[in-house]
Amino acid sequence: MPTLKAMWGPKGRQVMIQTPAQPKKRYGIGALDYHSGQTVVLIRRRFLRLRQIAELLEALLEEHPRGTVYVAWENSNTHQDEEVEAVLRGAEGRLVVLYLPTYSPWLNPIEMLWRHFRREVTHCEIFENLKALIGAAYEFFERYNRCPWRTLSIIGSNPAGIT
Repeated sequence: MPTLKAMWGPKGRQVMIQTPAQPKKRYGIGALDYHSGQTVVLIRRRFLRLRQIAELLEALLEEHPRGTVYVAWENSNTHQDEEVEAVLRGAEGRLVVLYLPTYSPWLNPIEMLWRHFRREVTHCEIFENLKALIGAAYEFFERYNRCPWRTLSIIGSNPAGIT
């Protein structure tokens, strides 16, 4: 389903955007490497936030098989679950969680990328079917993973200046 935003149209005529009667939904969760600009994104059929968070943490550990992985997320009770805690314990100290204040998306760099994603992929766009929408979503993140300097520009990261 498209996200609707203000847009230009002929004077005196409202632009009509088709929407399905019963929209099918998919949910995305992702992580962004502040130094490299690489992303890991999961799109799932149902919104099982705690399971998705655990899956995302496992994917981050796979993506970075050595060294410490720092994860910044909001200090929300949705991140405090036995399944998530099990992944953190199983990582044997390789995952370090940095808690951001609750309800402060402007402090989380991936929120800037999600906003850019919605602007580029879903705002006022109609897709033939759900598969096409999911394909466009994955294509967006694959394209930005091939040119990580674009992602770093969006989030305002200067990896050379970070020690």
